[in-house]
Amino acid sequence: METLQLLLEGFAGALTWQNLLWVLVGCLLGTAVGVLPGLGSSMAVALLLPVTFSLEPTAAFIMFAGVYFGGLFGDSTMGILMNTPGQASAIASTFEGHKMALNGRAAQALATAAIGAFVGGFIASIVVVFLAPVLADFSTRFGPAEFFALAVFAFAATSTVVTDNPTKGLAALCIGLGIAVIGIDGVSGAPRFTMDSPNLFDGISLVTVTVAVLALGEVIYVACLERHVSNRSLIRPKGRPWLSRRELREATPAWLRGTAIGLPFGVIPAGGSEIPTFLAYGVEKRLDARRDTPQFGTGAIRGLAAPEAAGNSTTGMAMGALLALGLPISATAAIMLAAFRQYGLQPGPLLFERAPELVWALLASFFIAMVVLLILNLPFAMLWAKLLLIPRPYLYAGITVFCAFGIYATSGSVFDLLMLLGIGLLGFLMRALDYPIAPLIIGMVLGPLAETSLRDATMSAGGDFSVLLQGPIVLVLYGLLLLVLGFAIRNRIVSRRAARIAASVASEREPVS
Repeated sequence: METLQLLLEGFAGALTWQNLLWVLVGCLLGTAVGVLPGLGSSMAVALLLPVTFSLEPTAAFIMFAGVYFGGLFGDSTMGILMNTPGQASAIASTFEGHKMALNGRAAQALATAAIGAFVGGFIASIVVVFLAPVLADFSTRFGPAEFFALAVFAFAATSTVVTDNPTKGLAALCIGLGIAVIGIDGVSGAPRFTMDSPNLFDGISLVTVTVAVLALGEVIYVACLERHVSNRSLIRPKGRPWLSRRELREATPAWLRGTAIGLPFGVIPAGGSEIPTFLAYGVEKRLDARRDTPQFGTGAIRGLAAPEAAGNSTTGMAMGALLALGLPISATAAIMLAAFRQYGLQPGPLLFERAPELVWALLASFFIAMVVLLILNLPFAMLWAKLLLIPRPYLYAGITVFCAFGIYATSGSVFDLLMLLGIGLLGFLMRALDYPIAPLIIGMVLGPLAETSLRDATMSAGGDFSVLLQGPIVLVLYGLLLLVLGFAIRNRIVSRRAARIAASVASEREPVS
């Protein structure tokens, strides 16, 4: 009952006209950025991060939540209409969603995605309301050794398990950790990697890094490597933008199964929504194979409904893990963690005690954002697609100017603009060489936590590093990490063996000239 009372108080704070306006603005901006190829919810949050510092914290985070959820739907919209998903989390939705669009069912596909996002996000929000306080209470048992183990778990999972190339993932993680240690050491007062430049004594701002890597790096990549790539033809949705009773009966079990698959991944630092969306798609495909007349490959509505619900339920739970544990499971969540720190707030159990009005208003805004997105996206999804008519030179030039204005407004330093350009070039190189961005962001966000926890744990134990392996929570975290790494290694060995067998079979079938 106490949780429900706190939630009602959160609704009282979130339903003010100012906060409702910021929910609407966030949903509009998130969807608008998400539908643009190459952009996504991560870039939307990164671009808005410098702008929101003048806002009151509750309004800022309510808007961020709208951007986060809205960006996911925008990503899927482009995957359905153009077979060009905005982010990796929307790839699974394109397999059957785009085929539905090609078959003249684009409007129904967009409706399936919108309702799936609503179902997954709404159920996840209900779970978060009751689970987040429990997680926050549980996290009070965490000491320095536990937080260090949690950071190591996040580092290993995001850099090796969810990336195609673990070497590149670890390299990106090391870059993020290297950027995080630049500046004055908080304990010894010694400058680290500053090259005796006073401009680096305070370190490199995470805002500068996220905007440079996610936004400016993408702009440079498009300008240098995709100048001659023409836009693909856009499929125009026709017919009814709602689902028939038969389609609802077909999609409802998939929405519920996808939601159930996505919920646990919201508290596992495994890279975000990519894994649960593919798992949900795989489950529906296996179930479809048992039918008398399999539908996958021809535009099966279940193949779109399940990934959409899974992705949004993971995102909703990720917000709960961020608030209760201070654990970001994706690049976007890491940026939001940086936003909390910019406001002098640290997610975790103390946040529920020190800023309960902010926490419960933010949780209440999740429900409001789901309803707003459903209202916006069911009838107006095609209007978002018209943003593709903006010429790319104007679009990306505007993003570049917005990046520079945002960084200069937060610091007023020309040096930060030069740093923005330099790190933007780094982001371009990572994009061109196919290095993942998420490990860099998470390494920079959780790097200081890992360093501080390591130092506190060993100092309290008199320099005995064995303290890092003591305690049930620590052992469970490392045990889970070994289990996850073992499954990842096994899957890679199996996939490589299957690829070699397929290659040998193909070579044997080639006619001898």
